Amino acid sequence: MRTQPEPAERYRPFASIPRRNLMQEYLEVPALIRALGIPRGKRILEVGCGRGMALPPIAKLCAPARLVGLDIDAEALADARRHVAERHVAAELVDGDVRAIPFPDASFDVVVDFGTCFHISHPEQALAEITRVLAPGGWFVYETPVSQLLSHPVRSFGRRLPWRAAPSLARFRGRLLWGARRKSAQA
Repeated sequence: MRTQPEPAERYRPFASIPRRNLMQEYLEVPALIRALGIPRGKRILEVGCGRGMALPPIAKLCAPARLVGLDIDAEALADARRHVAERHVAAELVDGDVRAIPFPDASFDVVVDFGTCFHISHPEQALAEITRVLAPGGWFVYETPVSQLLSHPVRSFGRRLPWRAAPSLARFRGRLLWGARRKSAQA
């Protein structure tokens, strides 16, 4: 039996730190895209998009066919709407929970997670949903435990992603701070 996601009011948002936000937008995300070789022209979903800092560099460097940011925090999504509008980025912003993604099966070619799955209850549900919305051969791009420890040493200490919940995601690329898994073509 599937456990329902916890209510949004139990979510603990991260503080908005302007310097950190700029570093993510102008350094971290471009480095991630280049290091892993994220493909261009694909349908891309960022889960836990928060204030939308990653969406402009994803739009610029990946030229996605579709770009969607998903977050459970309405206030963060309002900030994201302003941010992508200021940057003239065409991105859909959706209020939703990564443990119950409101899109049909195989809707995306790439799903990007900058640590959301490390900070929620029932990350196995999130991985199952990410797998479900990925097209066969699609990529799941995620931060590694090393990246999480550097970014959030207290909140992420000892946390690991439950990969057994997503057996059709096979690791195929890794660069210390980031990893990528590909969904089996038979899935």
